[in-house]
Amino acid sequence: MFDKANRSTGYDSLAPEDKDMLNRIDAYAEQVLGDIDPQKTRISFQLDKLKPIMQEIADERGVSLEDIFIRYMDLASVVSAKQNAALKEDLNDAGLMDFTEF
Repeated sequence: MFDKANRSTGYDSLAPEDKDMLNRIDAYAEQVLGDIDPQKTRISFQLDKLKPIMQEIADERGVSLEDIFIRYMDLASVVSAKQNAALKEDLNDAGLMDFTEF
């Protein structure tokens, strides 16, 4: 969710407003979460740390914090799925075996 890798794949199809929201939340996450391992850190802890930026965005847009949270999670899932599909395509193009099918 808080991957610092190049996320242009997946981002390309997003609306500018959604892209901006993801970039703001991800930049904030890098500041407050640092180098934590998201796989080993409770999601409730991570979300609690992101609450201030999500509340700021919610206030700017005149929506609830929950709406921003849901939108963020949806968008992050879309970007992640597109990145995974691109990686799989790159591996297949390179002639490497896809170990996820075993």
